[in-house]
Amino acid sequence: MSTPVETPAISEIRGPRKLGPLTPLVGDWEGDVGIDLSYHNTDDITGHTSYFEKATFTPIPIQENGQQTLWGLNYSMTAWRHGEEAMDPFHDEIGFLLWDKANGQIIRNVVFGRGIAILAGSSAGENDTELHFDAKPGDPSYGILQNKYLMQRAEIRDFTSTFTVIDDETISYTSDLLLRLAATGAEMHHTDQNTLRRVKRFHPGTGA
Repeated sequence: MSTPVETPAISEIRGPRKLGPLTPLVGDWEGDVGIDLSYHNTDDITGHTSYFEKATFTPIPIQENGQQTLWGLNYSMTAWRHGEEAMDPFHDEIGFLLWDKANGQIIRNVVFGRGIAILAGSSAGENDTELHFDAKPGDPSYGILQNKYLMQRAEIRDFTSTFTVIDDETISYTSDLLLRLAATGAEMHHTDQNTLRRVKRFHPGTGA
């Protein structure tokens, strides 16, 4: 008598994961526990702000650069201060997250509404659940640009960000901009963090 083959649980079975470590991010997300630490020009103080946030990560067509093939997502993240949800957001960003499987690299190409553009990245494995995006001014690959006004008043010295996949329905992130403030002559860390929960999956049955 043959020994029956045990079928693994559905959670243990993985598809081709063409988006690599970006695969779990696909969908619409919301988070209500955001904390922003920044310099408040009006009050001339550094303080915390709590916020609500919406994020969307949508697959894009394959991107090909000669022999390089990139899979990825376009994304947007928008945040409102608590108590101002019906007003204009205080933070808005759009960009792309890209997966270069052959070279083991993840890339974050992001533009902030304040006139800042960053191309950040690092090494990553296909099933990594902690994704790091790093950039420095002047780096020819992973660098930072900002408009002249900000360069003179809040020059960005460094950018680090991490996305963490907690489970199938929960992700978190941290973001850190090291700034040199003209107002104080000192450096400070402008940080943001939030935990997001999936509110919509992108699937043929959802009409997305």
